[in-house]
Amino acid sequence: MNREWRIFAAFLGVFLFAYFVPLATPQFDSQADPLAAKITAAIVEAFLLLQWYARNHTLACVVPALFIAGAITTFLSKEAVLKHLGPKANKAEAYSVASVAGTVLAVCSCSVLPMFAGIYRIGAGLGPAACFLYAGPAINVLAIFLTARVLGFELGVARVIGAMVFGVVIGLLMALLFRRSEEERSTITLAQPSPPASSRPLWKNALMLTAMLALLVFSDWFNPGDKIVQLADGQQFAAVMQYETETSYDLRLKQAVLGHESSDVVRLSKTEIASIDDVDTWVTRIHHYRWYLAGAMGVLVAAMSLAWLSRQDFADWMGNTWEFSKQLVPLLFGGVFVVGFLGALIPEKQVATLVGDNSLLSNLIASVVGCLFYFATLTEVPILEALMRNGMHNGPALALLLAGPALSLPSILVIRSVVGNAKTAVFVALVIVMATIAGAGFGSLYPTTPTDGPTLAATTISTTQTLETSR
Repeated sequence: MNREWRIFAAFLGVFLFAYFVPLATPQFDSQADPLAAKITAAIVEAFLLLQWYARNHTLACVVPALFIAGAITTFLSKEAVLKHLGPKANKAEAYSVASVAGTVLAVCSCSVLPMFAGIYRIGAGLGPAACFLYAGPAINVLAIFLTARVLGFELGVARVIGAMVFGVVIGLLMALLFRRSEEERSTITLAQPSPPASSRPLWKNALMLTAMLALLVFSDWFNPGDKIVQLADGQQFAAVMQYETETSYDLRLKQAVLGHESSDVVRLSKTEIASIDDVDTWVTRIHHYRWYLAGAMGVLVAAMSLAWLSRQDFADWMGNTWEFSKQLVPLLFGGVFVVGFLGALIPEKQVATLVGDNSLLSNLIASVVGCLFYFATLTEVPILEALMRNGMHNGPALALLLAGPALSLPSILVIRSVVGNAKTAVFVALVIVMATIAGAGFGSLYPTTPTDGPTLAATTISTTQTLETSR
């Protein structure tokens, strides 16, 4: 077995372990050794997050994104990329395309990374690439409407404006600060021999990439997790799905029941639940058919590949995809595991107490937390809703919204492997500083937290009975 096959076998083994390993919260005597109990619980939560990532995100999102990155590197000419996204490209065109990409790509920070690496590798300027890297996951159509509906119209509008402006400003500043190194990189890129001219017209390559992007959007179509839960004893309540294991569900309550506040997360065994159904919205309806839509796009990509690609084209595409996989997958899995471990050590209520006012420190804490912790597509909304119901101020809420979806510890590790330490540090610092300032400004204009607004789940369900559950 050669080296590449051994690497693939290792990747597959880690994935299968994370996907299939049975996980349950261990019983541990926290009175005898509180620190050991906390660390043990944090390790289990880290594996739970990794398992969720393997089951719900890797095959549906990361793998298609890696194939798209390989296709970008293989099928797009460096001359075309330099013309439209290079350091000397028309800035209005380059930054306009990059800043609005997120309205089409409803993906998280981890999923946009392979595409960022692909366009940067073949010559895109640091400015437009950084703009795309930030704006891609920070804003999309679902995020716009869900944020406005759940967290308030003002916060939704501020997120849209902030994300689009931040993407352009961060890109321009990155290009300015690293203009010399970027000019050298551009010169080296142009000096490299061009690959043989493609035998396919541009429209065929564009159609293939469009179909792959559509596959990614549908396969990663996110269900916000709004659930109507019916217990075996007849009780009914609204909740948001957090995790699912082999034997239990973790649910964030949308109603206060039996000593639990409406933002508490409880764990219910599957034997206690008679039924658990999605709240009916257009988002969940599309989610129910997402595999049919993604499958149709996959068949279309396969058909176009068979009809249009030569054996060498296909080999080059698979080779570039594999190179990206070796570079990105270990960092993504390792980062997700670390985030799960740290997240279990820092309860939401404790975080909320640190961001209960609109001081610069509170906004800074929210920005840093947002940059480090991993938020899958749209999950920042229910998480932020819970924090706000625990006392988080409007200003830090916006700061977390502007910093969280765009960055995470896994994505920072990957960005570092693509652009190096200095550029990564500056990119992260710009996101934190700008999110902090924007949050403080927004919190001054809108100091009232809309805790009485609508929630993600149906709010018309009422119950006078109690829910008996334990963590």
